Amino acid sequence: MELPISQPTLNAILNASSSIFMTIGYFYIRQKNRTAHRNCMIGAVTSSTLFLISYLIYHATHGATKFAGQGLVRPVYFIVLFTHTVLAAVALPLVIRTFYLGWKDELSRHKKIAKWTFPIWLYVSVTGVVVYFMLYHLYPTN
Repeated sequence: MELPISQPTLNAILNASSSIFMTIGYFYIRQKNRTAHRNCMIGAVTSSTLFLISYLIYHATHGATKFAGQGLVRPVYFIVLFTHTVLAAVALPLVIRTFYLGWKDELSRHKKIAKWTFPIWLYVSVTGVVVYFMLYHLYPTN
């Protein structure tokens, strides 16, 4: 089945959606609206899970995409990519644990870990979109 958009574009949309859900969810919890916060975080986890599945399928079938940028932008790209990749590996267990604690209503433990999870997960989601734009729009290989 052919998608109406490229799979990398779909992945970027899913990453951006996760960032949006997380940010709105953060504002809801600051307003003490636990129901809206929970719904946003379910959206964030769902879009991140769909992203991860789509990303793994794409890279299993297409391999890596080479970065075509030259000059100063090249080390900038690789620094962003490196921090994105390392923090993505850190974020996954944090997100799972934070989501589980919130789901089980273990709020004091949830809040302690969420203080770390939120900025790391948000960074990973946003930099995923940045990497996509750098690879496929600013410095495309074809």
